[in-house]
Amino acid sequence: MDKEILEILRRLEAKFDKGLDRLETKFDKGLDRLETKFDNLETKVNGIETKLDEHTLILRALEHSAQVNKADHDKMSNDIAKIQGDVAGIKKDLSQVELVTANNWADIVKLKAVK
Repeated sequence: MDKEILEILRRLEAKFDKGLDRLETKFDKGLDRLETKFDNLETKVNGIETKLDEHTLILRALEHSAQVNKADHDKMSNDIAKIQGDVAGIKKDLSQVELVTANNWADIVKLKAVK
């Protein structure tokens, strides 16, 4: 009977070992798939990080360009204001010239009438 129990225990141990081996194999396969998925995910994250860095550089370049354009716009606004002031001054001077010319013509007419 002891031999029979011993034989049963050996068979149980063999079955247990086979089951354990199958379980280890399944676990290893699952772990391999998980590692593959993790590697793929890591590759994708690295790609996203690279794109994010590129987008950050582009955004900074655009911000710089916007600042330069604003400075140019402000300078143009100042130049336009100065030109408007100059044009107003020229109009005033031209009106003065017209007035003086009209007075001169009036004087010329008077002088001709006196002759």
